[in-house]
Amino acid sequence: MDAMEQRRNTIVDLVNQSGNISFAQLKKKFPQISEMTLRTDLKALDEAKRIVRVHGGAKSVDVVVGTDDMLSRRLVRNMEAKQLIAQKALSFIRKDTAIFLDSGSSTTALASCMPDQSNLIYTNSLTCAAELSKLKEPAIHVLAGTMNRYSMGVCGIHTIQEVQRINFDQAFMGVTSYCSQAGFTCGVDEEAVLKKTVMGQAEQAIVLMDSSKVGVKSTYSICGLHDVDILISDGSLPQDFLEACRECQVQVI
Repeated sequence: MDAMEQRRNTIVDLVNQSGNISFAQLKKKFPQISEMTLRTDLKALDEAKRIVRVHGGAKSVDVVVGTDDMLSRRLVRNMEAKQLIAQKALSFIRKDTAIFLDSGSSTTALASCMPDQSNLIYTNSLTCAAELSKLKEPAIHVLAGTMNRYSMGVCGIHTIQEVQRINFDQAFMGVTSYCSQAGFTCGVDEEAVLKKTVMGQAEQAIVLMDSSKVGVKSTYSICGLHDVDILISDGSLPQDFLEACRECQVQVI
């Protein structure tokens, strides 16, 4: 196997491990390789249908237009980071408050360690609901809607309408990616609308996002940094993103 083939196999492995990768991340991984060569690699891998080339990077072939990656795959990626994020998020949960838990792997990790105390918890996530069912004290409400078998969440016009009549103290939100041009994004139009609606109904909007999602753009925009109160991550966010958070007065944990 020659060096080019080894490099391209490594690129495919990296994309499959995280679901997506930015061109900036690729350059860091291969500092001795020219940008032109890396772009040629991405083009060749895309044509071979081993990855999906997108603006600013690449996605796994499992990430299809109009969907996000399978939740079952995301649950086993960056597990240590997700557990760290969940533990950090726990310190923000207050008793006797109304909470929204979004669908996603990081929010599912949070649901799995939620305190058994008096809270009113709404969720559109079937995996979060399964974890929360182990608790006795909180009142759990699962929103109605059409199931997305990729995210294991429910969504739709009725879900959005239901959310519009509820005032949340806190909303713990999952996102697929973030880039400076598009803000926080995801791969499903209706889910982007639901997420934005929930955040507008919340006194405190809290985004759970590991650092691998920075510098990547998905199809549908959710919101910008200025719409977020707190961002909880794994401690490895890039410096330029941290600067942008400070400018928008977003508390980073």
